[in-house]
Amino acid sequence: MSAGATDCTRTAYLALPVAAVLLVLALAAAALWERPAPYGDRLTLHPAAAAAPGPLPQPVLRMTDRSVEARDPVSGARRWTYARSGRRPVTVRTVPGHSFTLWNDGMVTDTGPTAVRWHRSVPGATNPLTDRVVRRAGAVLRPLGPGWRLLAVLTPRRVTAYRSADGDLRWVLPARPGCSFAPRRTVRNGPALLIAQPCIRPRGGADPPWTAELVAVDGTDTAPTLPGGPPRA
Repeated sequence: MSAGATDCTRTAYLALPVAAVLLVLALAAAALWERPAPYGDRLTLHPAAAAAPGPLPQPVLRMTDRSVEARDPVSGARRWTYARSGRRPVTVRTVPGHSFTLWNDGMVTDTGPTAVRWHRSVPGATNPLTDRVVRRAGAVLRPLGPGWRLLAVLTPRRVTAYRSADGDLRWVLPARPGCSFAPRRTVRNGPALLIAQPCIRPRGGADPPWTAELVAVDGTDTAPTLPGGPPRA
């Protein structure tokens, strides 16, 4: 056998392990790429908005049937689109540095410029937030406290507060027995958010004063004390 043939054979033998290694790496990369995202997340970053120079202003959030879009407030260009497999957004809220979404399975999320920061499940949301419930009473997101340090999720049965920075659950305030919160009936009074809490009138009983059907919450880490009951941690 000639020297040239020997060199070709040796090269072929050396190429086989290299090819095997490359094949293994390719298969591993494909498996990683196909791995389902946590919580069914599908976050799409749009290059046109990502290429914009300088700091970006707070986006405008728009809901579609299956996703949330963040758009530039000036140009209208899409920055990102966020969807969750099999889920629908119920309501959204944006404050400086945060884009909050409540989904119909009771999940709350905060999305940053390039990633979803956190996911939290609303306590007691064992059943999805159905369209009928949303149409009747609503589910609302309200920021609380200086710098919007807390996010309050208002539903008819309870108010739940999360720390905006990391989604840490700070407190849960259930509605009083025989009463329910009206999430869309709120008003700000200084640092406090006043929430209507209408109650069932006892037959033949006197109407309670209107102040008895209001609950005030703020940006502290402790839930307010319910009239006639202990503080809720």
